[in-house]
Amino acid sequence: MPIPTATTEQIAQAQAMTDLLWAHYGDRQWQTPLDALDELVNTVLSQNTNDTNRDRAFAALKARYPDWQKVADAPLAQLTETIRSAGLAEQKATHIQQILQILHSQRGKLSLEFLKGMSPMECRAWLTALPGVGPKTAAIVMQFSLGMPAFAVDTHIYRISGRLGLRPAQLSVNDTHILLEQLLQPCRYNTLHIQLIHLGREFCRARSPLCLHCPLQAICPSKFGAI
Repeated sequence: MPIPTATTEQIAQAQAMTDLLWAHYGDRQWQTPLDALDELVNTVLSQNTNDTNRDRAFAALKARYPDWQKVADAPLAQLTETIRSAGLAEQKATHIQQILQILHSQRGKLSLEFLKGMSPMECRAWLTALPGVGPKTAAIVMQFSLGMPAFAVDTHIYRISGRLGLRPAQLSVNDTHILLEQLLQPCRYNTLHIQLIHLGREFCRARSPLCLHCPLQAICPSKFGAI
């Protein structure tokens, strides 16, 4: 379906959500930002797994290979075993090496610093053209490592945005990135991302949401049950 334009009602709902989240959680911040290439690989490792498995795989990769060139040159089977804890290890190892090979071929060095000279639209297009990099992965790199306006939508944020009526029920995850960027204030993207993840883990869970205790219950049309 086409990406809808944000309505007045959705904008008002997003502002009410923002105010309630700030009142409940305060100014939550991302962990210490990583270098953009580190963040990109870290986020590829995070796909379809939890934070613990991602962190274990990233630490193992950094411990085994002193620089990204060594990762690019590593036997695929060895790299796969190194990041095994992240799950889908062979697929992720292949994507990581392909990304590094593209960087070396196109830019001559293994760094993403050149992206800072692009517009957000150009940066997003460049990142999402890479193997294994979708809108969420691109938005995380842009948002947290490059300081660009982008709002990353994970499974928690997608679920919450549906329950709050911030998006049409059938809107895809990819298109939800674009709609929420219309609804939310860019200066608050970073903190809202963290706040919404906490909300999804603590209250607005996929199963048995704790609606009666949720800080957003006053504005949630789906309270007292999941949709």
